[in-house]
Amino acid sequence: VQLVESGGGSVQAGGSLRLSCAASGSMSYIFCMGWFRQVPGKEREGVAAIYTSDGDTYYHDSVKGRFTISQDNAKNTLYLQMNSLKPVDTAMYYCAAAPTFGGSCRGRGAPDKNYWGQGTQVTVSS
Repeated sequence: VQLVESGGGSVQAGGSLRLSCAASGSMSYIFCMGWFRQVPGKEREGVAAIYTSDGDTYYHDSVKGRFTISQDNAKNTLYLQMNSLKPVDTAMYYCAAAPTFGGSCRGRGAPDKNYWGQGTQVTVSS
């Protein structure tokens, strides 16, 4: 599985960005896809996820009501719409695909069974 993110950038507080993650390769054993973020000196943390079996979604409390995760199966693309951005949202954002054999789309840390994109920087200024 290969993941390529795009859409990061710099915005002022209150602004919006949409991240995209183009996936390729065999996705048959991927049970969820998600977005993690990481700031220097801290663990990577899951912020949003979508489960392939039923489309159920998960959001970290810090982004509920502001971020929306979605996917376009025809394009094999995952999105993260981020509204009402705050300076604390500043981080490197990573797309993840979690396989059934030990991956995860939430929590702290970077599960080594996940597939990861290269990351895209989001910077929110006050």
